[in-house]
Amino acid sequence: MTEVAMRDAGRHMRAEIAEAPGVFARTVQAAVSAQAADDLAAMQLGRMRAIYTIARGSSDAAANILSYEFMRETGVPMTSLPPSVFSLGRGVDLAGTLSIVVSQSGASEDLVRSARGARDSGGAVIALVNAADSPVQAAAHVTLPIGAGPELAVPATKSVIGSVAAGMALLAQLEPDYAARAQASAQVIGGLDGAVLPDAKALVSALLRAQHVYVIGRDTGFGAAQELALKLKETCALHAEAYSSSEVLHGPLQLVTKPLLVLILDTGQTDVQASLDTAEARFRAAGGAVYRIRPADVNAGVLTPAAAAALLLYLTYPLVLAVALALGHDPDAPATLSKVTQTR
Repeated sequence: MTEVAMRDAGRHMRAEIAEAPGVFARTVQAAVSAQAADDLAAMQLGRMRAIYTIARGSSDAAANILSYEFMRETGVPMTSLPPSVFSLGRGVDLAGTLSIVVSQSGASEDLVRSARGARDSGGAVIALVNAADSPVQAAAHVTLPIGAGPELAVPATKSVIGSVAAGMALLAQLEPDYAARAQASAQVIGGLDGAVLPDAKALVSALLRAQHVYVIGRDTGFGAAQELALKLKETCALHAEAYSSSEVLHGPLQLVTKPLLVLILDTGQTDVQASLDTAEARFRAAGGAVYRIRPADVNAGVLTPAAAAALLLYLTYPLVLAVALALGHDPDAPATLSKVTQTR
């Protein structure tokens, strides 16, 4: 890049990361309008036998975060459905199920076909979309706005965090007991505008030295790990892989025999601590460079697990931005990527 281009690089991503806490707080509180609440009530979603998420890329990572939260609160199985089931295949019977389509643009052809296919096969379809009046919105029974506003950088940041917030707003409608916790989390994250990890400089230095990165989480932290690993790849051209702490010790641990940086995203949930502790201890014992990142690092208050995962993304996105710039990349416009990815 030219000197002028370098001075301008990353300005959109930087601004959009800064907007994320406000987006999260507003979307949790306002994604479900009075009309949407009535429409959701009429859909009788409490009778659904299963919930499927349909998404790609960063939106799929947000959907994974939401899946753990929904299953914990509703007791209904929730998992990812590949869009190719409808975009390439003949579809599946989704009668009696809910499909949640998550998309920043709502314009990818495979997601549009999936939303239409899910609806045509008898399923209820809810879209979490950032762009208004999108084709996915037209195919859904109900759309909840992500509420992130225009996002100009190719790597999605505030819209990913807004997607988690919109999903939490939906869950609050399905499970009224969850609503107060979601609102409290929105207030906590909204109050953390400008928070910075105390080890940010050390983390950036470690990433700049790294050739291979594992990002490890558990429960909602696994979805956050998927998103952070994706960001390191697409923005920094750095090889990074996400693993659950329950899986990483089976075979992937062996790669620690080569130089490996390990980032552990810890949501602070009591029930995941033993698993994360074990992974941390094993990687350290094998000689890996290990960093563990927690909401407590910025003195965050009590959060739902999904909100904690969203906060971890907000705290780690600036690391990605800094590393990309230090490596000479423009994180706003990675060379091989575009904002809307068309797949089938």
